[in-house]
Amino acid sequence: HAHARVEPEHLVLCAGTSEAYSWLFKLLCDPGDQVLLPAPSYPLLDDLADLEDVELVRYPLRYDGAWHADPDRIERAIGPRTRAVVIVQPNNPTGSCLTHGELEALGSLCERRGLALISDEVFLDYPFASEPLPSALDAASGLRFVLGGLSKAAGLPQMKASWIAVAGPPTQRDEALLRLETIADTFLSVNTPVQVGLPALLAAGRVVRRAILDRVRTNRSTILSMRKQAAPWDCLAADGGWYAVLRVPRVHTDEDWCLSLLEQEGVHVHPGYFYDFETDGFLVVSLLPPPDQLREGMTRIARRLDTSS
Repeated sequence: HAHARVEPEHLVLCAGTSEAYSWLFKLLCDPGDQVLLPAPSYPLLDDLADLEDVELVRYPLRYDGAWHADPDRIERAIGPRTRAVVIVQPNNPTGSCLTHGELEALGSLCERRGLALISDEVFLDYPFASEPLPSALDAASGLRFVLGGLSKAAGLPQMKASWIAVAGPPTQRDEALLRLETIADTFLSVNTPVQVGLPALLAAGRVVRRAILDRVRTNRSTILSMRKQAAPWDCLAADGGWYAVLRVPRVHTDEDWCLSLLEQEGVHVHPGYFYDFETDGFLVVSLLPPPDQLREGMTRIARRLDTSS
């Protein structure tokens, strides 16, 4: 969101994107209502939904050399108690993004069915290619809530400051903002020092974002270069973010792979089931370690995987 144009009166500050989700579930849902969420996705959302007595319904992301969200599957998942559709741009952990056209189609679907679109864009400033990643702020219609925060925008998770940008038809947008203001005023959770410091922190964040972007691009290129042509594993295609997904042989469960790599190689990765992958055979690797550390870790991982079949 480094170059996004949003009117200040259309922004609501909160103490982290977890709180943003909580507020939006309060705003949009009654107890027992449903929100659609992609799978794979970040596991914390289950706990946030449970705390608000909201049911999460998954729609699958399918991989065929690229990740896709099937609009027909999304529409079939909509029920009488569905209130919103969540997308993550780019997804955590798959790194996949909806295209401008897919965002337009999903926005039109949500508008037609009377649903809000929640777009979590905390990783939007980290594209693997040179082109910017598409945002729901300017590529979708209907009522939209777009999330960002200092955690990724400036590498400052400890500062606990995030934002919800509200967009859409003026009447719906303004009503949503009014009600969000009531929720925000009820909790008063964003501390004054971080609010005062936001302009300076965001300005300094440009340097941090550039450094992180260079690192994740370098590390992803390293992973791709380390795969031998006939290797039994691969690194799945992605558009951006901080993670890489490895597709690995299913000779072990994901958990057994992780424990084996940790105990025998001293390498820490996440199992795919943490993120609701439907089957075994997926490991999630952080792209944030220093490049020499990432290369050494991937050397150990690749050695184990290359001799697994």
